[in-house]
Amino acid sequence: MGIFDGFFGKKNGAEKKEGKTLPWISLTSLDQLDGIEKKSHDRPQVIFKHSTTCGISRTVLNGFRSGYTLDEEQIDLYFLDLHSHREVSNEVGFKFQVIHQSPQLLVIKNGAVVAHDSHGAISSIDLQSFV
Repeated sequence: MGIFDGFFGKKNGAEKKEGKTLPWISLTSLDQLDGIEKKSHDRPQVIFKHSTTCGISRTVLNGFRSGYTLDEEQIDLYFLDLHSHREVSNEVGFKFQVIHQSPQLLVIKNGAVVAHDSHGAISSIDLQSFV
């Protein structure tokens, strides 16, 4: 055990606490976008675009996760790792007519984006109001 272990995350074998698990659906293919558009006529579809290399994106994701209160049956919640799926990320912008940002949250209802925002403003989107 080194003198700096407590400063750098090692605390006598204590495991890191994991955050709340959300009902994410991985958004990995272009084909899924047509399905999202179609399913949005039955219930809201939400896409969270995340940059795995951005500290701000990680902070916003953690805040979103901790404040999320909806049940799995109320919306479909998609997670897009934009570095791993750049083509899908680009197509989201074209298909739903939004300028790319990250992190970014889009709410799709009746085939169109009814709300979207990025960075800290994501927390101001009231998902419950779209259910």
